[in-house]
Amino acid sequence: MVRDPVCGMEVDPEKTPFKTQVDGRTYYFCSESCLRIFESPERELKLMRRRLSVAVTGAIFLALLRAIAFLILAAGVTFFTWAPIGLLPWLNYGVILFIITTPIQFIGGWTFYKGAVKALRNRVANMDLLIAVGTLTAYIYSSIVVFAPSLLPFSSKDVYFDVAAIIIAFVLIGKYLEESIKKRSSATIRKLMDLSPTMARVLRDGVEETVSASSIRIGDLILVSPGEKIPADGVIVEGSSSIDEKMITGESVPVDKTVGGEVIGGTVNLTGFLKIKATKVGSDTVLNQIIKMVEEAQASTAPIQRIADRVSARFVPGVILAAFLSFLIWTIPLNNYSTGLLSFIAVMIIACPCALGIATPTALIVGVGKGAESGILIRGAEYLEAAQNLTAIVFDKTGTLTRGEPVVTDIIGFEAPSRDVILLAGIAEKRSQHPLSKAVQRKTLEYFNVIPEPVEFKYVSGAGNVAFYDSKRILSGGRRLLKEYNISIPTNVEEALTRLEAEGKTVSIICVDEKIKGLIAFSDELKPYALEAVAELKKMGLRTYILSGDNERTVKYIASKLGVDGYKANVPPWEKANVIKRLQSEGLVVAMVGDGINDAPSLAQANIGIALGSGSDIAKETGGIILVKDDLRDVVKGIKLSRRTMKTIKQNLFWAFIYNVIGIPVAGLGLLNPVFAAAVMSFSSLFVVSNSARLKKYSLNSS
Repeated sequence: MVRDPVCGMEVDPEKTPFKTQVDGRTYYFCSESCLRIFESPERELKLMRRRLSVAVTGAIFLALLRAIAFLILAAGVTFFTWAPIGLLPWLNYGVILFIITTPIQFIGGWTFYKGAVKALRNRVANMDLLIAVGTLTAYIYSSIVVFAPSLLPFSSKDVYFDVAAIIIAFVLIGKYLEESIKKRSSATIRKLMDLSPTMARVLRDGVEETVSASSIRIGDLILVSPGEKIPADGVIVEGSSSIDEKMITGESVPVDKTVGGEVIGGTVNLTGFLKIKATKVGSDTVLNQIIKMVEEAQASTAPIQRIADRVSARFVPGVILAAFLSFLIWTIPLNNYSTGLLSFIAVMIIACPCALGIATPTALIVGVGKGAESGILIRGAEYLEAAQNLTAIVFDKTGTLTRGEPVVTDIIGFEAPSRDVILLAGIAEKRSQHPLSKAVQRKTLEYFNVIPEPVEFKYVSGAGNVAFYDSKRILSGGRRLLKEYNISIPTNVEEALTRLEAEGKTVSIICVDEKIKGLIAFSDELKPYALEAVAELKKMGLRTYILSGDNERTVKYIASKLGVDGYKANVPPWEKANVIKRLQSEGLVVAMVGDGINDAPSLAQANIGIALGSGSDIAKETGGIILVKDDLRDVVKGIKLSRRTMKTIKQNLFWAFIYNVIGIPVAGLGLLNPVFAAAVMSFSSLFVVSNSARLKKYSLNSS
């Protein structure tokens, strides 16, 4: 089974005749109405408006006619035999109602009859079948009363043409409002599809060609002018510009890109001319991967929905049986054919399998769509359900909470100014590719245009570097390096060293010959908003932990700075999943936030894996929620959105169950007029769709 991308109802791809292809992907629909809304939303709504105008105009006229008839009857005139003109004796009240009702019945109600026939062909039962049976029963019965009363086993002068017509009008009003809301709420996939341009300009063999965007090949040089959309993922080889990535990442501020910068297909080039080398095309682009994830998530089934699905499968046959039983009880033991017929119609009309069927999918479509628009990709309904029970969040440290690359934070000179200390360190680290050496090189170039080349260079494994320059020996390393060269550390240097290490920093001691010239401290800086994100998660009542392969001192410092509830250092990659398992065995429902290949097992083990978009592909494959932006505040937003969506699903299911549980017995007891039943039934589906649509306006920044 797959889900209809418009209404979210389950569809059997083997049985449904309603399908369409877009960019090589097939979409399946529960009805022609949903297919039309997907392909041409405005055209379908226009057709619905026409049908609605016929039904509503006729229903108003019938209601007025009924009121006039009531007043005349009250005055003692037998209106059934009254001819208004006096020339057409057959033109009685019943015939007038028949003439007015017939176009409403078969123009306004055509969509229900067509849907009912297709449902029967596919051996499924739906709301169209209930409405068709209910209104046709009233229409056919009333026609027999007017034109062939002798066919009935009882005498009756009551006709229900107006009941059938007004029911159709009410249901069409509800359907029109429902489809209008659906159109707005389920537009995410359509909007994402529309991001990709249809044509592109490429440079092939030195000649500029305009080609279909779908025909771009890896390695093609794409030309993009200001204001144009980028047709494929790639790397800038010429030019610089500001890129609007809002529809992909949710970030409203344009991003400046230059040669070597990566760009995403579907984003907009704002300011400069760009020449881009295509690196990903077709289904491999970021945009198409996002569309695929959104589709899969919207098509998934939350565990709570399985109860509703089981009820829905037996619902319509059960309603038809209940309607017949109600009719039989009123007519055989109680000999009240009129009430029996009305209760039969009321039960058929008030039952609303749609409310049950769309309770979860509509909320899921809106919630997942809103997440995608904000750069938060929720991969399945099961993660929404897990989010509401979440009790703990575990963060990887390096690359997740921190930037993942060390920077120089402190330069302390003892027998030399800080400017000289960084130059000495730059010379010692010039030939090294170590991350700390790279940090020193970057810092040195902030002070000097070039770093002098050492005459000799030696790397001491696990200790540091030794370089010779201008007849001097320069050491850059830790205590172990100084020990190897028998250099003692004075008290004042030791005090500074201990203080910096207590802050979780790695420290290099810079020596020239036998003398210590200064200290350089490094730290893997916290990412922006890491403090804010952890504080917000704690406010939400979640316990927070750090899990890292880094040393105890560094992890302890980061943990204390963030104020997390616990941490574990020196954890090898293969052990991380076991730590998650132990937390789960303590009764915690755990989310793991990570970005690297080594986080993949723990992301998979957690109840919800949250992968950062800047991370590895493997991490993203195992994440249940993927954050397109490298912004830790989106962890908070993703959990809030999941919880809110789940809350909406529960509200929808509660309403759908309660409505049917109360409404059907009331209708069966003959206490509900069919016209009122139609109004209530329309309101039921409308409530579910409107309640789900409210998610579109939910602020992810709210508490």
